[in-house]
Amino acid sequence: MIRERNRVARELFVPLGPTYDRYARLLSLGQDPRWRRFLVSRIDARPGDRILDVATGTGAVAIELVRSTGCSVVGVDQSPEMLAVARERVAHVGLGDRIRLVEASAESLPFDDAEFAGLTFTYLLRYVQDPAATMRELARVVRWGGAVGGLEFGVPRGPAGPLWSLYVGAVLPIAGRLVSPGWRRVGGFLGPSIREFAVTWPPDRLKRAWEEAGIGSAQSRRLSLGGGVVTWGRRT
Repeated sequence: MIRERNRVARELFVPLGPTYDRYARLLSLGQDPRWRRFLVSRIDARPGDRILDVATGTGAVAIELVRSTGCSVVGVDQSPEMLAVARERVAHVGLGDRIRLVEASAESLPFDDAEFAGLTFTYLLRYVQDPAATMRELARVVRWGGAVGGLEFGVPRGPAGPLWSLYVGAVLPIAGRLVSPGWRRVGGFLGPSIREFAVTWPPDRLKRAWEEAGIGSAQSRRLSLGGGVVTWGRRT
């Protein structure tokens, strides 16, 4: 049985694949690509390393990893629709021999223990039933000393907080309706989803989940006034 959060994620992303990168960039005010590049910069992969990119979506992080480090990547996503777009994109940029795409759930990865030199994930933890258990599963497939990095949305603090609330509460839903029915649903879903996760999994609790999963020296960087949060550490 597909768990509820997994079902929501699958249904949410079914119609978005062909337009995802364009409107993710637009609706994040140009920040999403910047956040992804910073995530990749936290992974010290080398040519010959195999990196696992979980919730790979359209393959943006996987492509950036290969281009920046010369590694090879296995990209995992539970959405066949997003993976179809990723395959087209990977082929278009000529990286089909360096990036392999696999349909699978982050909560039950079809890989051996310590199989990868490092791991990245993007916008994942809001869509799983148990973030702590998922972190343990992600850590399981990374070898000792390998870098693990993740990107999630955040809730800005201080003076930026009310502006963020206005944007996700009013501007984003209106913008989504102007784009398409699929993006209309995203526009109404994101704000409450991000806020709920920030309350349920505040930074201290999330860092503890990383450490209890076996990822040490975890640290985070809040980007774009806190709208994006990149966390990284090493398998210990």
